[in-house]
Amino acid sequence: MDIVQQLGALLVGAIPTALLFIVLVAAYQLLIQGPLTAVLARRRALTEGAIEDARKAVAAAEAKAQEYAERLRQARAEAYKLREQRVKQWGAERDAALDLARQAAGQKVRQAKAELEAEAAAARAALEAAAFDLAGRAVRAVLPAAAGGSR
Repeated sequence: MDIVQQLGALLVGAIPTALLFIVLVAAYQLLIQGPLTAVLARRRALTEGAIEDARKAVAAAEAKAQEYAERLRQARAEAYKLREQRVKQWGAERDAALDLARQAAGQKVRQAKAELEAEAAAARAALEAAAFDLAGRAVRAVLPAAAGGSR
């Protein structure tokens, strides 16, 4: 029984230590663990909120970038369309100027042809008159005076 008495004495001596341990655990839970858990939960919430805010900001920035890219694409398309219109306009102006030049050149050619034909007609008339005069001289030179010649 000696062991049982020793064991009983040991347990009775351990009661204050056990009570102190229970008080320390309760104080730890109350003073350290509770506030620490609350702080960590709040920090996690803030961090997750900040991460979520950052994701939203990145998504908004990507949306803005896509909007700007679309606007830029539209502006380029409009500039290309304007350029094409100007090229067509310049081509039409060039074609009009070429047509005008062709008409002027055609008019000059017709005028030159008319002048050439008039000169050719005048030359033919002069040649016919000269031929008729030469023929008359030749006839007068060859035929006797009675036949209408000059001899």
